[in-house]
Amino acid sequence: MNQDSVLIKAARYIIVSVIVFFVAQVSAQTKQITSFNQVWAGYFNQTRLSSKWGFWAEAQVRTNDKFFDNLFQGIVRVGGTYYLNDDTKLTAGYAYVNNFSPANGANISTPEHRPWQQIQWHTKYPKLRLMQWFRLEERYRQRLLNVNELDNSFAFNWRVRYNFLMQVPLSRKRFQPNTFSFITNNEVFVNLGKQVVYNTFDQNRFFVGLAYQTTKTDNLQFGYLNVFQQLTTGNQYKSSHVARIFYFHNLDLRKGK
Repeated sequence: MNQDSVLIKAARYIIVSVIVFFVAQVSAQTKQITSFNQVWAGYFNQTRLSSKWGFWAEAQVRTNDKFFDNLFQGIVRVGGTYYLNDDTKLTAGYAYVNNFSPANGANISTPEHRPWQQIQWHTKYPKLRLMQWFRLEERYRQRLLNVNELDNSFAFNWRVRYNFLMQVPLSRKRFQPNTFSFITNNEVFVNLGKQVVYNTFDQNRFFVGLAYQTTKTDNLQFGYLNVFQQLTTGNQYKSSHVARIFYFHNLDLRKGK
């Protein structure tokens, strides 16, 4: 498959994602939609230790509303990675999520324990880079006993995520340090499990922005993210307009690398 064919297919996917996003927005106009303005900041590290093994580590913080009005959520995620080859890898790990602003008027934060498994693969061309992953999450969310106290029980459901990212260089020095690239990605979330009644579709995240290459392997991404989410009631939606700033740090500690 030549690069032009890949570009056409990637462009089609992005166009379809945008259409799906706007159709979802329009179809939800008759339902209750709450809008938020947030900031998401994150650090993502993928380190390769040997030809087959490595690890994943990340930390994120998200604000509540009006961009800087208190904290909404904090996430720490770790995992062990097995490399099938240089471009395809399997990762399994654990994430701890702290919800600083839970629903139902609670005065305390609520934790979530989230084991996760993922397959991720990269496709690289001289003028284009693609990244995709499928991720499975097991979500254990601690319930509230009242607005000031946590219960000892947990709500549980599975969640499947599919992410597609396209990166196009904006300089003749493609993907070299001190150059910029155009970035767009779309991620779809689907809930599964007995406790999921009205929101099998969980959310869609559509991002568009720029990547600044700090090194040949690392980059700083910044831009606009829209998170369109269906809440557990089924007729309520949340649309978050997000200023997203993520740093992606990749290390290769193999001998000779």
